Amino acid sequence: MWYIVCSELSMKHFYLLVIFLIFSAAHGQSTQVSGDIPGFKLYPNPVTDGKVFINTYSNAPKQILIYDVLGTLVMETSLPGKELDLANLDAGVYVLRVIENDNIATRKLIVK
Repeated sequence: MWYIVCSELSMKHFYLLVIFLIFSAAHGQSTQVSGDIPGFKLYPNPVTDGKVFINTYSNAPKQILIYDVLGTLVMETSLPGKELDLANLDAGVYVLRVIENDNIATRKLIVK
């Protein structure tokens, strides 16, 4: 009897795993992001004066998302130029995500 119950649970776990993998693969293929931003440059890093510059080949308007190390969104803004003001951020380590023309660049950002 115990073998039958364990066998049924194993099969249920197997089927759940297969379904999860299928949905994960389908979601991963349906994203519209084509990759890293061409010519992406972030400087200075670490940031010491409250300003950071973000250059790309096209220098198109960008959406900026900054997360703390716990994954909490601490700043969201649009950047029409190259200079980003970070004076409102406390010193620490952050994750910077830049979205430009369906491309995404993610970098570690250090604010001193």
